[in-house]
Amino acid sequence: MTEALPPRSAGLGLRRALLDELIEAPAGAFDFLECAPDNWIGVGGVPGDKLAALATRHPLSCHGLSLSLGGPDPLDRVFLRQTRAFLDRHHVVLYSEHLSYCAAGGHLYDLLPLPFTEEAVRHVAARIREVQDALGRRIAIENVSTYAQPFKAMDEAGFVRAVLEEADCDLLLDVNNAYVNAINHGGDARAFIAAMPGERIASIHVAGHYDEANDLKIDTHGTAVKEAVWALLEFAYATHGVRPTLLERDFHFPPLPVLLDEVARIRTLQAAA
Repeated sequence: MTEALPPRSAGLGLRRALLDELIEAPAGAFDFLECAPDNWIGVGGVPGDKLAALATRHPLSCHGLSLSLGGPDPLDRVFLRQTRAFLDRHHVVLYSEHLSYCAAGGHLYDLLPLPFTEEAVRHVAARIREVQDALGRRIAIENVSTYAQPFKAMDEAGFVRAVLEEADCDLLLDVNNAYVNAINHGGDARAFIAAMPGERIASIHVAGHYDEANDLKIDTHGTAVKEAVWALLEFAYATHGVRPTLLERDFHFPPLPVLLDEVARIRTLQAAA
């Protein structure tokens, strides 16, 4: 049985552009790595060897992109079997996916919002239970950033809590997404974080976003983490306790030491909490 990540741990996203730098990184520079198995299943050759080497040296978590948990299409059973084999082969400590959908009659190549309704709760929770059975493990779902909200019979926090309870799964709390949604939809990020069930928070994500306008933030993972988001991470620790926390960066990569400075800041906040 793969051991869980220690609560006081800080990780970094494993991206192909960073492979060589991660392999050469100083010992202890980060506590774990996270990758999207969707981008690595079936990858061999030099990149596959480097991934395997990193997974041997560091605990590995996985964050899925294409299961489409809330979508109308049947779950992809072949892909689920491939994902389970990948998780088992690399002794993955945590698998998470998005509380959204990305396919309807074919892949849409975006993470689209779900309506906040009881029907949607039942639909997505049933699919999460199927995924957990197929993967043979408990998973975490992530609160997602949105730019429209299709229909709200309840607020986002109530919807997330209802799905977690109905599916009996864990939460990957993304504090940047909480901030982005609060700005985009006129909410309160701290109230959202406080409303999350702390006993289900398996991990936390922190990332940068793009300031399109005062009332529109875009979740890009392409910039440094903003001070307001660091403050939310500190608040999450104070409210729910320290959890394993990942720095997400997907493009516009600075030199690795700059990213490691942000990882070090996570560790500083964890120690202070």
